[in-house]
Amino acid sequence: MTPQTSPTSQTSPSSPTSSSPQSAAGPRGRVARAVTTRPRLLLLLILLLTAGAVVVGGGVAERMSSGGSQIPGSESSYATAELERRWPASQPNLLLLVSPRDGTRDVDNPAVASAARDLASQLAHESTVLGVVSYWQTEDTALRARDGGEALITARIKGDEDAVDDALEALEPRYRGAHGAVDVRLGGPAAVRHASQEVIADDLVRAEVIALPVTLVLLVVVFGSAVAAALPLLVGIVSVLGTNAVLRVITEFTDVSVYAQNLTTALGLGLAIDYALFLVRRHREELAAGRDPRDAVAVTLRTAGRTVLYSALTVAVCLASMLVFEQYFLRSLAYAGIAVVLISAAASLVALPAALVLLGHRVNALRLPVGRRGGNPGAGWARLARLVMRRAPLFAVGTVAVLLALGLPFKDVRFGTADDRQLPSSTEARVVQEELRNEFPGSPGSALAVLVEGRPAAKALAEYSGELSRLADVVQVAGPAGRFVDGKRVDDAPPAVGYVSVLHSAESASPQSVSLVKKIRSVPASFETSVTGPAAVLADTQHGTAERLPWALAVIAVTTLILVFLLTGSVLLPLLTVVVNGLSLTAMFGAVVWVFQDGHLSGALGFTPTGDIETALPVLMFCVAFGLSMDYGVFLVSRIKEEYELGGDHRDAVVLGIRRTGGLITAAALILAVVMVAIGTSRVTNIKMLGLGVGLAVLMDAMVVRALLVPAVLRLTGRATWWAPAPLRRLQRRVGLEEEARTTYPDIPTRTERPVSGRT
Repeated sequence: MTPQTSPTSQTSPSSPTSSSPQSAAGPRGRVARAVTTRPRLLLLLILLLTAGAVVVGGGVAERMSSGGSQIPGSESSYATAELERRWPASQPNLLLLVSPRDGTRDVDNPAVASAARDLASQLAHESTVLGVVSYWQTEDTALRARDGGEALITARIKGDEDAVDDALEALEPRYRGAHGAVDVRLGGPAAVRHASQEVIADDLVRAEVIALPVTLVLLVVVFGSAVAAALPLLVGIVSVLGTNAVLRVITEFTDVSVYAQNLTTALGLGLAIDYALFLVRRHREELAAGRDPRDAVAVTLRTAGRTVLYSALTVAVCLASMLVFEQYFLRSLAYAGIAVVLISAAASLVALPAALVLLGHRVNALRLPVGRRGGNPGAGWARLARLVMRRAPLFAVGTVAVLLALGLPFKDVRFGTADDRQLPSSTEARVVQEELRNEFPGSPGSALAVLVEGRPAAKALAEYSGELSRLADVVQVAGPAGRFVDGKRVDDAPPAVGYVSVLHSAESASPQSVSLVKKIRSVPASFETSVTGPAAVLADTQHGTAERLPWALAVIAVTTLILVFLLTGSVLLPLLTVVVNGLSLTAMFGAVVWVFQDGHLSGALGFTPTGDIETALPVLMFCVAFGLSMDYGVFLVSRIKEEYELGGDHRDAVVLGIRRTGGLITAAALILAVVMVAIGTSRVTNIKMLGLGVGLAVLMDAMVVRALLVPAVLRLTGRATWWAPAPLRRLQRRVGLEEEARTTYPDIPTRTERPVSGRT
């Protein structure tokens, strides 16, 4: 077949059988020949690779971490590293909440005190624990509940996150529960992190159990054939298994966030199914047009395959933008995202076509009494497109106004960090932290630590400590100069240390505590100080994320502009794509604030609002949702361009492009939304926010932006949509991957039979 090289060409499309599509030159031609000539060998190789991925990827969840929010090189990161190196007990990560078993609510009872001292002594002899401090040892009122009914034993489990998790698993059964006259519950950062990992792992299994059967049902409805419906699902499973293996390998070299596996499942199933859905649909169209199965696969690869390739590159670049951030939470999600996108595309462009060659016309086997049967496919989408284009200014302005209104709540966003309230309310680690917040004058787990360097004089250090103790929300300051409350020394100095502990009453990671960090850092001192602790980490994370965010946005914008230009040869269309995709995310960000920050629907959705949003999460959601929006944008724009190059009429091309892809994009969005909502059933609030937020963005993009805003905007821009200077046009033809085949389909009239736009 001869590709159409000019939008004004009116050459009639050649017959589907006029030439052999497998004979085309170029990378896609070579892929098509490999797939169509050796399909059994390819499938056997892929089966072996998948089996290997199952082995390699087994247990990947146990290798992941739930931290990663700290900015390397920041003040808090430096102070944390120094304190852990020189005074590892300064930041306790394990808290034992001790209460009398007899219900007396008196921790000073001799029997209770004796049992608690024995427990603290036993804990101090554990090889994995150091820095054990208890209320019964120090009589520090900060370690006792206000009503005297509970008190704390604090400790530090040694090692990195993996070592801490392993040690905690061994310690839990020995220390939780009854010990003579006392009951013990475990809390602290280590227990919260460990509980989060367990809950996320359990929820991921449930999400997969929900998503897979519902997805299969939707695919059957779309295709009306059990065989055709099973293919995208199988590609999605291969993608997820392959990415798990890649993540397992990555964990050998760097830390990977536990959130990465949720992202892998969502994107692996969603994108692989999207790509496979697009390819199978095009393949069945080619079969219906009279091609034999091998030629149909070859044409599908060189047309729809081109679109899938561009889509995968665009989504991968959007996710790769997270590599500009320093915290490994976002960087590891970039690793996972890039891997799952590329594996999804590879499985769709190699494994799926090989299966289609072997199946031949049997891809339509096992017809079921569901799905579209007969009729005129896409007629409803064509009518909608014509309506929108007739009233283009109204639909363009109205849609933009609605989207901006839905995003208005985001102007009041407040950034924080995740804490124990992410967990289900019955989780023991959360119950302990709630007790600390409500019943204790200050929580050791949320205390700030000020690293002191430079050998300050005792008087200068005492003045500095007293000044810190006068700050609002500070309960007490303890360090080398003694313990201070409201500027007065209440205890002599403990054994020499090089840090000052600041116990405060503010939430551990809130605007109030961040403000306190800034005040502490502004207190003048004649020696060097560095502040760390949960609130200090949050303050530095907010600053570091804000510094790098423009770079991430620039990476996304520039690469999107380049890729869409190479796809379309248009100068205007890439700019429109970036703006429209950005607008498609407004509802997601507005909902995130209205629901998860402000707490609307918290009862129905089963979470505890904290009044803020974790700092890094909107960045992750933007990169994922923008990439998925580009996925659907590429599907639609590539088909409109194909129609335009065939007929040269802009409005007809828009109508036919929407007619061809409207149902497909909607089906793909529904399937991806099902996967994201299944992820959103998680009992961990941030995972719930990620799943439900991105699911909403996907639906808004497919059903509002692509159906209403895009055709309205393209009607207003007219033929200028496709303009480019001659040098850029030549560059695009040399570098871009041009469409190499075009087919007429018997079920939809061509332009010679009926003008699509209704004009004569």
